Amino acid sequence: MTNFINIVVIISIIIFAFAMLGMIYRVIKGPTLHDRVITLDAFGVTLMGMIGLVSMALDTSYLLVVIMLIGMIGFIATIGFAKFLEKGVIIENDRDNNS
Repeated sequence: MTNFINIVVIISIIIFAFAMLGMIYRVIKGPTLHDRVITLDAFGVTLMGMIGLVSMALDTSYLLVVIMLIGMIGFIATIGFAKFLEKGVIIENDRDNNS
């Protein structure tokens, strides 16, 4: 049974690799900036899944920390891109001083 699971994991890694190639194409040729941002977010999620599969194939749990870090960085990057697309800036320097 373990041999079957290893084969399924390897096939899944190959499928994820082809999906990531398609996402790289969409990042380069995306018609709008919004498409590119969504594709980068999906790329991060796919990368997390691929690292999880590699962790299963290597039978280790040390890569779970890497998955968590990629998830946190991807979340922060998505929020930053969304704010940039909405307002044009990420950090606003001019604040209203009511005092």
